[in-house]
Amino acid sequence: MQSIRAHLAESARVDSDHVHAAAIVSEQTPATSPVVVSPVSSFRERLESVGGHCVTVRDEDEAARALAGIVSELQAKDGAKRIALSDALLLTVLTRGITVPEITVCPAASDLFSYDVGISTAQAGIAETGTLILEVEKERHRLVSLLPPVHIAIVKSGDIHLTIGEALTALRGDDENSLSRAITFITGPSRTADIELTLTVGVHGPKELYVIVIDGHDAGNQ
Repeated sequence: MQSIRAHLAESARVDSDHVHAAAIVSEQTPATSPVVVSPVSSFRERLESVGGHCVTVRDEDEAARALAGIVSELQAKDGAKRIALSDALLLTVLTRGITVPEITVCPAASDLFSYDVGISTAQAGIAETGTLILEVEKERHRLVSLLPPVHIAIVKSGDIHLTIGEALTALRGDDENSLSRAITFITGPSRTADIELTLTVGVHGPKELYVIVIDGHDAGNQ
């Protein structure tokens, strides 16, 4: 309890300092025209601020090379040997040039704990928080994105929206009942501070998250 009280007191002090500093900056900074930031740039900035990695590519060929580079890096660093894919057809194309002992599409849930990397696509992204949205009825990727220690996600730039409201509206389309019964929101690597308010990464899900944004018009169907 003493630790909790100390952390709460420190949070209050930091919040107070932040508000005071913001007020000073507001008084000293002259009014200027707002800077327009693209959803992709904002998404990348927010994602990297919470510990994720983001690569922007122009087309599927560049995406395949970026994906192969990430896997090679993971092999050199952690000895990654087993990769689990969702059932998105795009991933079969992008992983053709990757050489690892095992690449499996939608392995059994009981086996996923022994895989090193999970690769999926994402149905949408939220720029203001760097969040991925995965709809489970459009792709079998929920466990692939949650159980292996590393998750690599592929998303098209046209599916990245500024806010959660815009993203859900786009996913819903004209049918208000078209959203999946289960939707997964992913913002950076898994993290928790449940135990003594000490931040720990990778407890409830992947400890590393890589996102490849295909920022082109010929990305194909997911």
